Amino acid sequence: MSDFFEEERFEERAPEVEPEPVEERPARRRERPGRGARRPRGRGRRRGGGGAEPGKPKRRGGGGETARRILVAVPAIAIAIAIIVTPSIVFTLAMVVVGALCLREYLEMTGSARPLAIPAYATVAALVLAAHFGTSYTVLLIFAASFPVLFAFAADVRHRDGSTISMGVTMLGVVWIGIPLAHAVFLRDLPDHGAALLIDVLVGTFVTDTAAYATGRMFGSHKIAPSLSPNKTVEGLIGGFIIGTMGFWFAGLYQNWLSGTDALIMGAAIAAIAPVGDLFESMLKRDLGKKDTGTLFGPHGGILDRLDAVLFTVVVGYYLAVALVY
Repeated sequence: MSDFFEEERFEERAPEVEPEPVEERPARRRERPGRGARRPRGRGRRRGGGGAEPGKPKRRGGGGETARRILVAVPAIAIAIAIIVTPSIVFTLAMVVVGALCLREYLEMTGSARPLAIPAYATVAALVLAAHFGTSYTVLLIFAASFPVLFAFAADVRHRDGSTISMGVTMLGVVWIGIPLAHAVFLRDLPDHGAALLIDVLVGTFVTDTAAYATGRMFGSHKIAPSLSPNKTVEGLIGGFIIGTMGFWFAGLYQNWLSGTDALIMGAAIAAIAPVGDLFESMLKRDLGKKDTGTLFGPHGGILDRLDAVLFTVVVGYYLAVALVY
């Protein structure tokens, strides 16, 4: 009896419910990324080698690009040396051509500001020629005379609208391109060792640029100026400075008239100022919405992309050469 009542009470408390057939329940399938489902944001892969660790930059191999840069830099240095060792007048005329090519790219980049092309070309050519046939006083005189010439062109009815911006943009191109090229002629025309010193400056500049790029790609994680040039890193800056300084010093080993101390001083100055020229051009390109200044070197950009650092280092190199060697 007790078993009977216990069974009856159990049936009252827990009535039998027919279980749902297993086959009628839809099976839930977890969709994997790559088959139509998006992975929730903020979740990284945990599997070995599947992704970068959160909070750390992903490393990218830069060996191929570094090799391409070297393949461009070596012929460029060889061509530059061939031009430098020619007679001085030939080098001067070559700088006039280089100035025209640089200005062409600059004027195309700043075309929306309607720069004044004729005064720009004339002033840059005159500055280079004055550096060879005259003195620093002559260069200053040409630069001062460019202002009234610029005003005469800007006052023309076709250029009067927006003339302030047009004149400002034009003068920036003259200063950025013309003044350094005039200093390149000054450096080349220094007695006895001018050509060798100019070659040293170019070697130090190109070594700094290539070394900074290579070390930055391999070890770089701390950005210098992300708003100007996102790829520039502190590690690349340090690597470029050290290797560029030593590159200039090694070049001076074969020149008994250049002491090791003077070579280190000049090399350090060249390696320090080269990134400034690079960042300056990056600032202009970012402001103008340009990736490259031109297509003269194909995928490697234009001539300004290749000479951006040289336009700064050649000025420093000239004044240090005068102070330390002469």
